[in-house]
Amino acid sequence: MNNVSKAGIIKIASLTALFGNAVLAAVKIGAGIYAGSLAVVGDGIDSSVDVLIAVMSLVVARIISRPADEDHPWGHGRAETVATAILSFMLFFAGAQLILSSGKDILFGVEREVPALPALIGTVISIIGKLLLAWLLYLFGKKAGSSMLKANAKNMSADVLLSSGVLAGLGLSLIFNIGIIDSWFAVLVGLWVIKSAVGIFMEANAELMDGGSDKEHYKEVFEAVYSVEEVTRPHRVRMRRIAGSWDIDIDIEVPPNKTVVEAHWISYKVEEAIKARIENVYDIMVHIEPAGNLEDEGYGLCEENINENKPAESGA
Repeated sequence: MNNVSKAGIIKIASLTALFGNAVLAAVKIGAGIYAGSLAVVGDGIDSSVDVLIAVMSLVVARIISRPADEDHPWGHGRAETVATAILSFMLFFAGAQLILSSGKDILFGVEREVPALPALIGTVISIIGKLLLAWLLYLFGKKAGSSMLKANAKNMSADVLLSSGVLAGLGLSLIFNIGIIDSWFAVLVGLWVIKSAVGIFMEANAELMDGGSDKEHYKEVFEAVYSVEEVTRPHRVRMRRIAGSWDIDIDIEVPPNKTVVEAHWISYKVEEAIKARIENVYDIMVHIEPAGNLEDEGYGLCEENINENKPAESGA
């Protein structure tokens, strides 16, 4: 899928998330303030952050649709990864603020009224709405191969559990007629938001650092190479993500008596074999070497690293 098509899907998904979360945020914040529930207001703040995320996604869709240029020869796909990292920081500070606000009530023993019924109704509406939005964004993310949309879908799935926890806290507050229970659940909500933020950041950081590739993908690359005749000793393999697409470097050996044209044709067949096994390949760089070359060639993975689950070594 090219970046223009991907940008179009991200735009549709972002508009869906924008309007859906705006409605849910308004319902939860309104119900939380009216009913006197910090946990529900916090849940609404989390949805408000999702609105900002949707706006960010629209901006990213515009950026990644730009073609590669002299300053960005690999294109602008990494803008999505940077936006995902920013998203994680926004979630982290929203969760921290909720913990501070609720923790203050608990620490100083502030008396809290038991939340009213509208808070319960608003939370049920939130759970249903978030389930629908999470499902839609997951489908959009899978179709576009977008790490940002998948991260947002994951965030909304977490929001369903978050809202379910809020619902449980409201139920306990009403059953036992103890208002401070709502503050305790608001703290738990904040901790959950922070946990989600850290998880999203670690995924984005792995991509920004060109790391974290699943070893199964490397196995598929080696299998693809061995399906091409006259190719031996694939090594120095490196895979990295660029906004959900794979950029792959690989060294292969061919018989030394091959002409440049013949070697080029072999490398082309290797590229096609890899693309047939791995989806969303952005680019493949195949380096041809004469069979028997055993020089120290720097970093990358060979079959021993994959099969024995060892770290990358210097040399092949």
